[in-house]
Amino acid sequence: MPRSESTPTDWPDSPELADRAGGWTAAYVHIPFCSRLCPYCDFAVVTGREGDLDRYLFALGAEIDSEPAWKPLDSVYFGGGTPSLIDPTQLARVLEKLDRQFGLAADVEISLEANPEDWSPAKAVALREAGFTRVSFGAQSFEQRTLISLGRRHRPEQGEEAVASARAAGFRSVNLDLIYGSAGEDLARWTSSVERALGLGLDHLSCYGLTVEPGTALHRRVAAGAPAPDPDIQADQWETANALATDAGLVRYEVSNWARPGHTVRYNLAVWAQADFLGFGLSAHRFRGGIRSHNYRHFDTYLEAATAGVPVAGYEEVSGWDRELERLFLGLRRAAGVISGAGGAALGASPEGARLEEAGVIAFDQDRLRVRRPLLTDAASRAVLALPPP
Repeated sequence: MPRSESTPTDWPDSPELADRAGGWTAAYVHIPFCSRLCPYCDFAVVTGREGDLDRYLFALGAEIDSEPAWKPLDSVYFGGGTPSLIDPTQLARVLEKLDRQFGLAADVEISLEANPEDWSPAKAVALREAGFTRVSFGAQSFEQRTLISLGRRHRPEQGEEAVASARAAGFRSVNLDLIYGSAGEDLARWTSSVERALGLGLDHLSCYGLTVEPGTALHRRVAAGAPAPDPDIQADQWETANALATDAGLVRYEVSNWARPGHTVRYNLAVWAQADFLGFGLSAHRFRGGIRSHNYRHFDTYLEAATAGVPVAGYEEVSGWDRELERLFLGLRRAAGVISGAGGAALGASPEGARLEEAGVIAFDQDRLRVRRPLLTDAASRAVLALPPP
């Protein structure tokens, strides 16, 4: 759809959509179970604990029941871990609990993350019948050597088959995640992966640079002498993905995310707009009424605490200047930028802000502040977080 034929709020990078998301209600549900631990992963996941699934789901349900009533949810996001490992009927029961406790908006977006090797046409149909409307597949690459390097278990063609079966089952939005910067992955191989992904007619594409996180197997390999991701190569790979996605009709609306009109991720937009959101499950985070809190990360500790109705490990009040800086920090990830406000004015008046503006990294456009060079978003974020209170 040409941009001229769309309304402002249809377009993924529109300021109207970005700002409206601040009024949405969203919930995140963490499903930590994985069949194996990927070498780059530092998320709160568990392997070999499938025997504790019923205990976990009971604790998760108890946590949902203990959360005070709220408005109907505009978005629910099941992440992990690997939600697609769980039987659709069990995920449906979690959704039913959310509906009873909070209600679901008539047009609610219900997303889950899935691995291609866990997917099947029958599972796709069952998940649609349970109410899921969006699926995000962790394809990561369409090059077999890269998949092996990343510790992934699926074959490239399984990513294609998963997308096809999700389409056939009636999922409204289908996304693929890709990772760039793996050892041995040159620009040609990365380009081939992106082209193969976009050739599936995706509604949404996410591309993330491989990072070396402390405590991971990848971190240990790099410490022992294995090559780390090359930031210059990763920059070229991001630029390639951006160009290819744009040519395919997708619009970049955040540093790592491209979508067709009507297919942005509501949960993410709500978080980036500093909206209130709920979080349930192992290590889940939430922000409600100016209070940020997080659950226990240790699996057994969470099971005991959540079953007892006290899953939260810590609280933090976010108010005043800290809240203003967080608003900028989150909003600057979006292509639409953020309303400048007091924090933007302070950034523009600071030496580092002036330097970034002069270098074309950030720009003030009427009442909005935007990052013009997406790969330098972190530099803008650091400048924001360094601003002293007025």
